[in-house]
Amino acid sequence: MNFSPIISVKNQVCALFATTLFLVVNYGASAQSRENPDVLKNKIAKAKSDPKKVELLLALSDYYLTKTGEDKSDLDNADLINTQARLLSDRLKYKLGKGKSILLGAQIYREKGDVENALEKTKNAITYSKTNNLTELQASSYAELSIYDAEIEQKAKYKQMAILLYKKANSKEKQATVLKDLGELYSSNEQLDKAEPFLKESLEIYKAIKFKSLQGIYNILSEVYTQKGNFSEALKCGLLAEKTALELHDNTLQLSSIYNHIALVYYYLRQNEKTEEYWNKALKIAKEYDDTEYIRTIADNLSSLYIRQKKESEALKLIKEMQDNYPTSNMERIMTENYLLFNIYRIQRNNAKATLYYKKMVAHYGENAERNGNTFAVLRSFASYHYQVKNFTAFYQIIKKLDSVSAAIGNNNIRSESHLIWFKADSSRGDYVNAIKHYQLYKSLSDSVFKGEKSKQINSLQIEFESEKKDKNINLLQEQAKVQQIQIQKDTVVKYVFVGSVIVLILFLALLYNSFRLKKKKNAELEMQRQQINEQNELNKKMLIEKEWLLKEIHHRVKNNLQIVISLLNTQSAYLDNEDALIAIQNSQHRMHAMSLIHQKLYQSDNLANIDMSWYVYELINYMKECFDTDRNISFVLEVEKTYLDVAQAVPLGLIINEAVNNAIKYAFPENRKGEVIIVLKNIGESNYELKIADNGVGLPENFDDIERDSLGMNLMMGLSDQIDGTFEMKNDNGLKIAITFTGNTEFEVTAENS
Repeated sequence: MNFSPIISVKNQVCALFATTLFLVVNYGASAQSRENPDVLKNKIAKAKSDPKKVELLLALSDYYLTKTGEDKSDLDNADLINTQARLLSDRLKYKLGKGKSILLGAQIYREKGDVENALEKTKNAITYSKTNNLTELQASSYAELSIYDAEIEQKAKYKQMAILLYKKANSKEKQATVLKDLGELYSSNEQLDKAEPFLKESLEIYKAIKFKSLQGIYNILSEVYTQKGNFSEALKCGLLAEKTALELHDNTLQLSSIYNHIALVYYYLRQNEKTEEYWNKALKIAKEYDDTEYIRTIADNLSSLYIRQKKESEALKLIKEMQDNYPTSNMERIMTENYLLFNIYRIQRNNAKATLYYKKMVAHYGENAERNGNTFAVLRSFASYHYQVKNFTAFYQIIKKLDSVSAAIGNNNIRSESHLIWFKADSSRGDYVNAIKHYQLYKSLSDSVFKGEKSKQINSLQIEFESEKKDKNINLLQEQAKVQQIQIQKDTVVKYVFVGSVIVLILFLALLYNSFRLKKKKNAELEMQRQQINEQNELNKKMLIEKEWLLKEIHHRVKNNLQIVISLLNTQSAYLDNEDALIAIQNSQHRMHAMSLIHQKLYQSDNLANIDMSWYVYELINYMKECFDTDRNISFVLEVEKTYLDVAQAVPLGLIINEAVNNAIKYAFPENRKGEVIIVLKNIGESNYELKIADNGVGLPENFDDIERDSLGMNLMMGLSDQIDGTFEMKNDNGLKIAITFTGNTEFEVTAENS
């Protein structure tokens, strides 16, 4: 946990107290939009087995990994899909996909809580990316590795390696993100001088690439400047974070974090009204998201404000409310409450209860606040306690250490208040020489924070920000005034129109009544006609249904009759020994089956006028594959668009495909030669279509002459092409290629949606 101190000097009682602030993660600072999982699944289903499909699988796996909530089934889905991506990458020899899968697997193990396997896979990802020169993946792997090491400097080392590799890969957004993470790491461990340059560099890169969601980086910078006591810069960054978030309509918990940090700056600047305003806004958002820890964080900060305002009873009431409504087992949260209670009882001079909580804090943080962070807050709190119970030996030891660490980061605000209580301690002991020296230091340091140029800068920032808000409000009010004026004009017009309408209505009613009786009689006649029309429509509907049924029955019977003929031919072939006769019968069977399929589709479909050629070609080729048993040496590639043709064109095309594929199977691949037959049917503009049947077989023989062109099959294909008013072309090109171009009939044209 990272804590930021809040300090206030209590006048009159000369008591110093401090509270702690839980710093939230910058939710969604650089989150990328993710594609809808249903869309991803649909794309995966349609994708070919290529690297693009691997990337889609990885994206879907990442969706389940980063999905909100802690559902085990989501992690199981992420793991399963990631495994599919890795196996496909191996099959395709897609190195980047495999590397990404290894790293994603590490992240899945980490989410499952299996740190040992997660760390091992992360190291595997680093080794793999180095071996295959995958620079960006190597950077991401080092960024992941930084999560596992407990040592801050080692974490920082891995992040810096990731930054250099992202820079080498020219991945600027990821480079900026890891720079921001590194700055946040140092900030959370109170190494502010290290944090600031990394955060500034991150901001420069984000701006250079025109990255819009800058509220997160501004928010962290605000925190760093606050800890360093540079309140003008802290307020500037905080207000920029708020402005950016509002412009981008960011209403997430990140906005609550931004309000939290702005309130903290105002707290230091003693602007209690602004402090309370921003903490209340932060608390409202936290409650909307029902985030227990963050609700209690903001409530604890509000309690610290109540303590400063001498409203200890309100602070105690708020702490009790949080304990009852938002219970927690988080030790740091419990220590924060102990810390608040310690300061409340100390300010109330209830030393017995204050001592009780002091001992709890010493057990957790150490006598010199050397454990668990929160150095400033705990040291200042301990110093004020030792001063109150007059344990000056411990007081001077603590106050010197506090001054030393605050001087190291240049936080003059903390130093000024430290020297004020130091002055009071020296005065109470009669050491007036040192007391005067510490008072002078207090005034000098305090003036550097709250007076002069910095104070002007802070006021200027507030005025500028408030002016922008007021300008927006003025513009909004002006627009509202214009709308109201227009509305008033409309109301006036409506009033006059209404009066005129009433007069016209009276006249109209008189005419209307006169025509009412005539219309009533006319309506009776129309009603009788309507009934007659309805009866005729019903009769027509029945006749249409009967005709559709008859058409389906005809198609069914034609299909059955063709099947009977096919069976008769099959039976006849059993009594023939002549090979040419058998081949002729077999060819006739195939042609009849090609026609039979069309009639089968028509009687099975609601559309009696058109055939879906993509279905038809697929079924026809499957039939021929079964007849000739071609799976071992011939593969078929179908590229048929969803095209609808009427029966007059579908039958000739089916017969042409039958003849062409039949010839390719029989003659294109002699001696079991392996090959490929491609059938393409596509629209080539408006209502024009092109059918191509190509193979990579032996092609036409060189001595192919006009006599062979006059064969039944060739004549049939050319005759059928003429029948559909098409052009027939045939040529050798690494095999035989046949192309027929024709214009589709549009009389019964339908779309896929109507089929």
